[in-house]
Amino acid sequence: MAEKEGKRIFGTDGVRGRANVSPMAVETALALGRAAGKIFRTRLGKHRVVIGKDTRLSCYMFENALIAGLCSMGVDTLMVGPLPTPGVAFITRAYRADAGVVISASHNPYYDNGIKFFSSEGFKLPDSWEREMEALVQKNDFEDSLPADYDIGKNTKIIDADGRYIEFAKATFPRKLSLQNLKIVLDCANGAGYKVAPLIFRELDAEVFVYGNNPNGLNINEGCGALHPETIQKAVIDRRADIGIALDGDADRVIMVDENAQIVDGDTILAICARDMKKQGLLRNNKVVATVMSNFGFIKAMEELGIEVVKCQVGDRYVIQSMLEQEANLGGEQSGHLIFLDHNTTGDGLVSALQVLRIMIETDSKLSDLATIIKRYPQACVNVKVSSKPPLETLLQVRSIVESVEKTLGDTGRILVRYSGTEDICRVMVEGPKQKQVLQLASAVAQAIKQEIGV
Repeated sequence: MAEKEGKRIFGTDGVRGRANVSPMAVETALALGRAAGKIFRTRLGKHRVVIGKDTRLSCYMFENALIAGLCSMGVDTLMVGPLPTPGVAFITRAYRADAGVVISASHNPYYDNGIKFFSSEGFKLPDSWEREMEALVQKNDFEDSLPADYDIGKNTKIIDADGRYIEFAKATFPRKLSLQNLKIVLDCANGAGYKVAPLIFRELDAEVFVYGNNPNGLNINEGCGALHPETIQKAVIDRRADIGIALDGDADRVIMVDENAQIVDGDTILAICARDMKKQGLLRNNKVVATVMSNFGFIKAMEELGIEVVKCQVGDRYVIQSMLEQEANLGGEQSGHLIFLDHNTTGDGLVSALQVLRIMIETDSKLSDLATIIKRYPQACVNVKVSSKPPLETLLQVRSIVESVEKTLGDTGRILVRYSGTEDICRVMVEGPKQKQVLQLASAVAQAIKQEIGV
């Protein structure tokens, strides 16, 4: 099934959608494998690609389709099975492969899935490569590029991928330190980190209570993980733990909970790590990259520390792109995507958690103490399901009420309205001095969006 001429299949985080429905259909995955294989065969390299996945039921069919497509074009594939997205990026670099592919819809429900590519350096593929693949998928004619029968690719399963990534993650934590005296509650979201995450913390001598580590193909992110930190909030109290750690489906983001069961989100984790890296002289160019969704309290905290905040669009690919452009080594999102370029080339929930644990130990602090770095401004976020995504400035009713909200808040707050890059959703975020006020304003804007383009 070729995609319609001119139809875009790549979003802000690869190809994503409902599994078994275009564009996330087996035929598209096969064509993507062939398109990637054709591109890699025309470039210098070893002509091999790493393929990893999370625990969704649909990953099996997409994994096989991608392998078939790549091998049919003369590219070898290295299959790692369920592994965190940052683990796939690491293995891609370790094997010096041409690229890495992750089959995952991250924090989405099980019925969604996605395919995203990493370059040989472990970064997201350049837009130009995605456009080239897209054009090849739309044409879906590879007859003139098929290799001879003796030159097709072969698939190999990497049996030590888990162990390699575990050792990589542990290496970001100082050898002289130990987690021996810490009780950790860990929620793996029934996702890609369900095997490796508990081992990482246990091998560093922590006492670990594990939740969300029994994936069945249908329960990924279901009432657990980074999107549902209430699981670890309750468990931290019940277990009298020192800290809670919640990953998402592909373990590239983390949300934490302090010993009092208070949520510590990506903004706060980013602030904690930025302060520590500046103190140690490790914060490159005295900059940190954040997104337009970061809480105003984070911006103020960085200003007080004399750290420059570079803002970018929402999405880890934009954070990384901005980090490379600004020559920064730390960046992240409120959602818990945190990138430590000195350690990995993409968001890594486990490495991020280890950095926070290191700071706790080295400063002899509880997470609640570290989290006081930010005085959060009240924030209201509302997601509206939409039937289409026309330019927001063309929606007269929405534009009018947004202007009214901006006038009401003045310089005491802000409003941000944007479409999701991976879902048919319009997101409304309002910050201001009063919680009740921002809730009312966000609801009013959301209602206007529903009336104009809501489902």
